Amino acid sequence: MNGDLRGRLVTLFGGDGFIGTYVAATLLARGARLRIASRNPSRAHRLRPLANLGQMQAVRCDITREPDIAAALSGAQAVVNLVGAFAGNLDLLMGHAPGTMARLSAAAGVDRFVHVSATAADPQGATAYARAKALGERLVREHQPRAVVVRPTIVFGRDDGFITMFARLIRRFRVLPVFGPDAPLQLVYVDDVAEAIATALEHPERHGGEIFELGGPDTLTMLELNERIARAQRRRRTFVPMPDAASGLFASLPGSPMSRDQWLMLKAGTRVSGSWPGFAELGITPRPLDLFLDEWMVPYRRHGRFATKNPDYKR
Repeated sequence: MNGDLRGRLVTLFGGDGFIGTYVAATLLARGARLRIASRNPSRAHRLRPLANLGQMQAVRCDITREPDIAAALSGAQAVVNLVGAFAGNLDLLMGHAPGTMARLSAAAGVDRFVHVSATAADPQGATAYARAKALGERLVREHQPRAVVVRPTIVFGRDDGFITMFARLIRRFRVLPVFGPDAPLQLVYVDDVAEAIATALEHPERHGGEIFELGGPDTLTMLELNERIARAQRRRRTFVPMPDAASGLFASLPGSPMSRDQWLMLKAGTRVSGSWPGFAELGITPRPLDLFLDEWMVPYRRHGRFATKNPDYKR
C-alpha cells in the first residue's frame, strides 16, 4: 500500500488545538490536503501560510452532532481525531463522538484512522477523564479495527499550556508551592508526537491496529521540572513541596484552577507503561525538554538575552 499522503484529503477533528496545529503543519509538509473540523474554525486561519492554494480548509463542526461529523468526513481519505477535554460531558466528547467518527468513516470506506488518546486511558480509572479516554479507544477500535491509537504522555512545546504556565508563575513569585512534587513526568515533545501521527497515517499497512505509547527520553519529577525552569530563567526560587492532603483540599475548593480529577492525574504522574510499541517502532528518536528549555525561557529572564548566567536574586 502506498504510504504517500500527497493529494489525500485528511480530516483533522480538533486540528486547531495545540497538538493539532503541529499535526496540521506536519501533514501539510507531506503534501496532504487538510480539512480542519472545529467548533471555532477561525482559529485554524493561522495555518494558512503553511498551505498551498487550495490545500487546506477549515469547517465548523460540533462533534456532538452526527450530521456535522458526517459533513466533515465527506470525501475524506484519512482521519485524525485530536479532541480532548477536561470539562463537560467527557464520555460524549472523548468517548461516543470518536466512536461516531470511526463508524461513519468505516462506512465510507476510509482505511486510515489515527485516534489520539492518552497514557491515562483506563476503563477502571479513578478519573472521568481516564474512563472517557478508554471508552473512546474501545469504540474507535470496535468500528475501525485497523485504527492506530496513539497514547502520548504530557505534551510540551514552546506554546503549550503546561511549561508556559509554570514559567509565568516562576517569573512572578519568589516562593511557590509544588503540588505532587514527586510525581514522575515523562514529557514528550509536540513535534515528535506530530511526526508519529503522520507516520502512522502514512503507513496503515505497517501500523494499522496498533497502540503506540509516546513518552520522551527522560523522566523527572514535578519538583525537578520547576527547578529546571527556574534555572533556565536565571532566577533563584524557593519551592515548597505540598503534602497530598493539602493538595487534595486545594483541588476541592470552589474556584480552584485545578480540579480533583486533574490533581489525581498529576499525583499519579505520566509515563509510558512499556507494554506497547513506542517511538522506536515508528523510527523516531524523541527529543528531551532540556534541548529546548534554555532558549524558550529567554523571554522570562529579567534582562532577556542580556541576562547573566548567575541566578537573579532580586526578582
